[in-house]
Amino acid sequence: MLLSVEQAAVAGRLQAFNAQVNSGELIHLLGPNGAGKSSLLARLAGLLPGEGIVRLSGTPLEAWSRASLARRRAWLPQQQQQPGQMAVFHYLQQHLTAAKPAQDTLLSRLLNAFQLRDKLTRPLTQLSGGEWQRVRLMAVLLQVWPCAARPATLLLLDEPYSGLDVAQQQALDNELTTFCRAGGAVITSGHDLNHSLRHARHVWLMQQGKVVQQGRAEAVLQPETLRALYGLAFRKLQAEGESWLVAEEMR
Repeated sequence: MLLSVEQAAVAGRLQAFNAQVNSGELIHLLGPNGAGKSSLLARLAGLLPGEGIVRLSGTPLEAWSRASLARRRAWLPQQQQQPGQMAVFHYLQQHLTAAKPAQDTLLSRLLNAFQLRDKLTRPLTQLSGGEWQRVRLMAVLLQVWPCAARPATLLLLDEPYSGLDVAQQQALDNELTTFCRAGGAVITSGHDLNHSLRHARHVWLMQQGKVVQQGRAEAVLQPETLRALYGLAFRKLQAEGESWLVAEEMR
């Protein structure tokens, strides 16, 4: 087991919850604004103190050295200021942790996937919002991409699709799928229910600081469950072999 959570809580922000995450899992964290998704991710990252125990590969987060934890767990906050005038390449270089030549192969592939090769010499402060988001995503992927020395790693992403166009959203989907197939696990927050229905393996639903349901995406994302969560009526439609959720006016 990669991650185990036992009664993890943050006073006034996150009610105690339990969870288990295995390598290869892609989990979507959903819920209304203010439900506590960011607090949960920060608690799992070990960056928000609280009660309970969070273990990574069987070891409590508090027992990991900062350097070792950074090689096994990466966290993408919802917002982050550019750290000065350094060039994109120098920023990415700080997140390279794999051994050569695998490191060079991964770096080249991700540069192409996120269309950043022509941005390497540009200062971070001169990037658009979408470009900075792609640089941040590439950095955390480089930081904990599974390899022989660390076959199981954890990626925590807070609304990673924000600011990405359709092509870049697809690129991120592809990279997260590849990351999980390589042995990593991903927990990511978002708001697109249909995206989660198509891409997530498991879904955690949150409301008012509490994880109210966990399970496979198809089983959890049901109209009645979502009605109670969002206060909206939903219908599930079938089109071209896929399921779609449609919100409707309450009657």
